[in-house]
Amino acid sequence: MGENTGDNPNMSILQRIATSDVPLVKEYGLPGIIGAILLAVVIPIMLSSIFNKKGKKRAVQADVGGEAGLAMRNSRFSMLVEVPWEGATTMAALFEMASKKYPRHRCLGTRKLINREFVESPDGRKFEKLHLGEYEWDTYAEAFSRACNFASGLIKLGHQRDSRAAIFADTRTEWIIAAQGCFRQNLTVVTIYASLGEDALVHSLNETQVSTLICDSKQLKKLPAISSKLQSVKHVIYIEDEPVEAEVLNQMKHWTTFSFGEVEELGKTSHTDARLPSSTDTAVIMYTSGSTGLPKVYTHDEPTILLLSLNKSLSDGVMITHGNMVATTAAVMTIIPKLGTGDVYLAYLPLAHVFELAAETVMLASGAAIGYGSALTMTDTSNKIKKGTKGDVSALKPTLMISVPAILDRIRDAVFKKVGEKGGLTKKLFDIAYKRNLGAIEGSWFGSWAPERMIWDNLIFKPIRSMLGGRIRFVLCGGAPLSSDTQRFMNICLGVPVGQGYGLTETCAGAAFSEWDDTSVGRVGPPLPCCYVKLVSWEEGGYKISDSPMPRGEVVVGGYSITKGYFNNEAKTNEVYKVDERGMRWFYTGDIGQFHPDGCLEIIDRKKDIVKLQHGEYVSLGKVESALTTSNYVDSIMVYADPFHNYCVALVVPAHQALEQWAQNSGINYKNFDELCHNDQAIKEVQQSLSKAAKAARLEKFEIPAKIVLLPEPWTPESGLVTAALKLKREQIKTKFKDDLGKLYH
Repeated sequence: MGENTGDNPNMSILQRIATSDVPLVKEYGLPGIIGAILLAVVIPIMLSSIFNKKGKKRAVQADVGGEAGLAMRNSRFSMLVEVPWEGATTMAALFEMASKKYPRHRCLGTRKLINREFVESPDGRKFEKLHLGEYEWDTYAEAFSRACNFASGLIKLGHQRDSRAAIFADTRTEWIIAAQGCFRQNLTVVTIYASLGEDALVHSLNETQVSTLICDSKQLKKLPAISSKLQSVKHVIYIEDEPVEAEVLNQMKHWTTFSFGEVEELGKTSHTDARLPSSTDTAVIMYTSGSTGLPKVYTHDEPTILLLSLNKSLSDGVMITHGNMVATTAAVMTIIPKLGTGDVYLAYLPLAHVFELAAETVMLASGAAIGYGSALTMTDTSNKIKKGTKGDVSALKPTLMISVPAILDRIRDAVFKKVGEKGGLTKKLFDIAYKRNLGAIEGSWFGSWAPERMIWDNLIFKPIRSMLGGRIRFVLCGGAPLSSDTQRFMNICLGVPVGQGYGLTETCAGAAFSEWDDTSVGRVGPPLPCCYVKLVSWEEGGYKISDSPMPRGEVVVGGYSITKGYFNNEAKTNEVYKVDERGMRWFYTGDIGQFHPDGCLEIIDRKKDIVKLQHGEYVSLGKVESALTTSNYVDSIMVYADPFHNYCVALVVPAHQALEQWAQNSGINYKNFDELCHNDQAIKEVQQSLSKAAKAARLEKFEIPAKIVLLPEPWTPESGLVTAALKLKREQIKTKFKDDLGKLYH
């Protein structure tokens, strides 16, 4: 009796309303609120004409050099942005100046580990559970001091000034401290994913001739097994996030090994003057994904960036300069409104990915607080969180975060599932609120009357927002296409704008970025102020800048964010990087885009045949098709992958003789070949044959078409579906069989 149950997560929404601490409910009661809701429904309809939204020009045409095409620049700037403020021309200068601007503000935060335990499941498997405390912070002045000490310590332990250091660790405070320490001595940092396999790890370390390897204790355990293969490593610095066994260190006696704290202390007691870089010096060598490499993958079960091999070789490392990094930083700072010391950023994606590294650099330049977490400790119910312990978002209460579509999709699905389970009036109220807010956002006749939205937000959506700490004001999504349904869910249920970013490692994450007040879906916004985005006609693919209603073509990015090229691969660099007659550097992305009338970019296709699925898995369509053509039932095949789904499908023109022979042997009756192609047994037989061919070629599960359709008519040059050399014309095939493809995804 008298117990406050308003925070009980198991209560229905109506129970929450009745016991809520929201002032409106306490003052007017539930009947009054229902009356207010009814009033809120009527008034917006009467005043809907007041709320019509007007578009604005977000990008304008630019006069630039290089290959003929349609170039656009951000409409808010007449010149490209190069630095966030005068003097901040390098990563080292930017961090030093930020530490002087915000010396006492919180900078880098890590949760205190109280204890860890292992819980055994009924099937005998053990799961780690963490009891984490509150965040403990280094101020900007303290973080800068640590970076200076680490820089001095590196030199004192014997690291040569002209050699490289690699960071092989999960995202954490020490990652940034180590990187900033390297930058102060003009040492190039090689970034390596913590989940990288042994062969790829050896390749990247040897190719870049790394002499010092900085890793966490988990990665340290991997080194003895590969130590004989590492040609250049001389020093190993390990982060003491877990106890390190003496046996592991004894196996690495041929290297100089120091703990991270020891290197800091060495530098603190034996200072070495900084050797600061210039803007054109290489800050980072970052390995990226590609058709011949190891693409980054967001798995469904564990939304962290993993690596999945398309073949045996690692793709090329991209050389990112200090100037590239600060240019992207300066540009993004102009996009996020009121960015500053009041912001708190949740960092959990891998810093070895340019997306996260660029985001954290923006935060450091803005004086924001960066709190470190992980995908497995993010919420109160995350896999590694001990029951009764707060998740990262509950402890940190961030205002800003970046995400990948897979994580946002899971949040959306969890909310809809929970609401569906409640059913009844709870679900009806949720559906009404969702529909009304959707109409407000999209500018429909429902209008956007503020009092109505306030009521819905407080009564329906407030519990949902607490899932991410309750203070999120902006989310940036990247890494794969974000579905319009998930974007609208974030807009409505979390009440925040969602910016979609478009960029590549080769453009230092900088290309396009949707602005905070743009509520459209499916677009990636105007060019960032640090670069131009140009569309160049691709005649072979049928995309031209003269297309109507919108110009289309290959996306080419030029400006200050364009990187130096690929490490030790001049041929590939010259293939996709071009310098025009004005000295502007351009990168040819291979993506196909179109410009909307307001200047915003939309990515509509890929020049090459590599597609990223919903959870980030890369599918090389040509490779899959090549494997599947070994089936004796295949005459022609086109594999299709929709980036908003996690599986691919295929259009198959079956070999007449082979399929008819099977039908005869199986006793299948049919009038003509068209009817046979629609026979369920025939479709099943061909699909089983494709699966067999796929397994023989060692394709991954997501590469095997989950559904197929059999097409009776052959593809010929005369039909316009293949070239004279019988190469697929994907766009023409997709257009002709649009309905068939649509059915395969429903």
